[in-house]
Amino acid sequence: MLSHLPPAIRQYLVVTGNYWAFTLTDGALRMLVVLHFHSLGYSPLDIALLFLFYEVFGVITNLVGGWIGAHMGLNRTMNIGLALQVAALAMLLVPSSWLTVMWVMAAQALSGIAKDLNKMSAKSSIKLLVPPEAEGKLYYWVALLTGSKNTLKGIGFFLGGFLLSVLGFSGAVASMAGALAFVWILSILLLKRDLGKAKNKPKFRDIFSKSPAINILSAARMFLFGARDVWFVVALPVFLSQTLNWNHSQTGAFLALWVIGYGIVQAFAPRITGKASGKVPDGLSATWWALSLTVLPGLIAIGLMLGLNPATVLICGLALFGAVFAVNSSLHSYLIVSYAGNDGVSLDVGFYYMSNAMGRLIGTVLSGWVFQLAGQGNSGLQACLWISTAFLIAATLISIKLPHSRNTR
Repeated sequence: MLSHLPPAIRQYLVVTGNYWAFTLTDGALRMLVVLHFHSLGYSPLDIALLFLFYEVFGVITNLVGGWIGAHMGLNRTMNIGLALQVAALAMLLVPSSWLTVMWVMAAQALSGIAKDLNKMSAKSSIKLLVPPEAEGKLYYWVALLTGSKNTLKGIGFFLGGFLLSVLGFSGAVASMAGALAFVWILSILLLKRDLGKAKNKPKFRDIFSKSPAINILSAARMFLFGARDVWFVVALPVFLSQTLNWNHSQTGAFLALWVIGYGIVQAFAPRITGKASGKVPDGLSATWWALSLTVLPGLIAIGLMLGLNPATVLICGLALFGAVFAVNSSLHSYLIVSYAGNDGVSLDVGFYYMSNAMGRLIGTVLSGWVFQLAGQGNSGLQACLWISTAFLIAATLISIKLPHSRNTR
């Protein structure tokens, strides 16, 4: 049946399938590491440091990976990403006495390289599979890819908590490594060989974007994702486990449902932002949606300060934050692919996601450090939420400078 589909659709399905499989293991691994090492007595800052190299190498990979993709082809960078994730999972199968902070940080570094090679390859590929004049279709495909990826990441969170409870840490990691190795072999066989190779080979200095629109969007993206991760990555899971006394499965399931809902909203973002009426978003759309998100972390913090039921405040607050954040993220994902040039598209996309990774890096480190410094518990989570608010104000102010028309380069 697949053989009757147009070649572009078949390649889109292969790219999406790879991205889905990778994201499932990535989400599960993140939850496994947070919950397993928290149960071993690691402090919130120690847990944040486990992800430090993951984010640092994500920054480097996005910056350099776009240049590599333009030279080698996106099929190779995607397959290299899958292989490196299998290797990262294998590193965690050593005896438990070897699982020191530095060893886990090294495995996470490899996983960070793998994740961002895979992500950059998937997002860049979509630009090449859609006709240049079909902006509405491009927005739809990007939103579908991004939304479905985050839904799978949420399922990965649940899977991580579930597998940790059922198989233990080593059993969970081994099962994921085997499944992803199978996907990697299929990808080598099915993915088009010359996808994404630039006709004019870019020089290394071209890794830095020369487009003002992309530079502005990248800066806004950094603060947007820093605002999410400063309270979501470490502070929230530890708060749920330590303060609300939720077990591994409950914490994993809650965060999984949040990310699944977030992914569903992302997939429907084109309808929410007006595609049904023939409109595609521009810089003004991104500014207004960033502004609408800015008040939400502060409202959650105020609810906690007033002594309202923390479980109710977090569940309701997170649902609203997730929905609005999802639209922001989907708008950004469309705009970067739209702004990027067709020849060497991975250079622009890679530079943009370098800023995304930098935001995650800043947010992840602050999530553990601020939460611990502010006394953990209620006060620690509130401190993280106020920093999130400040980051969103910065993202909104930067977004004002985005172009309000299609002439972006």
